[in-house]
Formats: sequence, C-alpha cells, structure tokens
Amino acid sequence: DGDRRALSQDAERLAALLDSARAQSRVAGVPVHWRATPGGFAFDGLPPSAPPLPTHWLDARTQALGNAPLTLGPDPIIGPQAVVLQLAGSRTPAQRVATDGLRPFEVQNQLP
Repeated sequence: DGDRRALSQDAERLAALLDSARAQSRVAGVPVHWRATPGGFAFDGLPPSAPPLPTHWLDARTQALGNAPLTLGPDPIIGPQAVVLQLAGSRTPAQRVATDGLRPFEVQNQLP
C-alpha cells in the first residue's frame, strides 16, 4: 500500500545516504555522525568540501525511533549500528536500516 511504499522509500534512501556519508568520512579522515532531528535528520562532521546531504524525510510522517546517533567513520570497520523508522499515525510495520559494521547499510527486515 501507499504507506508501506513511502516508508520503504525513506528506509532505502536513508541506507544510501548513510553509506555516502560513511564514504565521505573515510576519504576525509574525519568522524561523521548521523542523528535524528525533529522532522528529519542531520549529518554532523561532514567536511566542508563534501556535497551537502539531504536532512529531511521524503514523507513528513517518517520518524526515527530513539535518539542514539550513528557513528559512520572514519575507520573502515565500524560497530554494528541500526536505526528504526516508522510512519507516524500509520499501522505500517516499522523498518530497520542497519549495518554489521563491515557491510553497507541496508533495510534488513520489517519489525512487527
């Protein structure tokens, strides 16, 4: 349905953005952190020369559960990390975007 597709698009997009920020962190040799913000998210520590990354969800109802930041680098291997996304006011199952620290971020599963 529409809600499931909207959440899936935000989850897939977030996985790609996290991998992009992780690559930029490694190239620049600086730590980069992702954090949820009211109505969106932020990447802290990106080098000034890096192209800016989006800071909003595609669907305004998308929200990240919890508030723990993710550390994206600069080390080539990072610890396992995840963020869970849900649509406010929707019964659509939440989606988890995660990495084991070695592989890229991916939408791994849907939570009940």
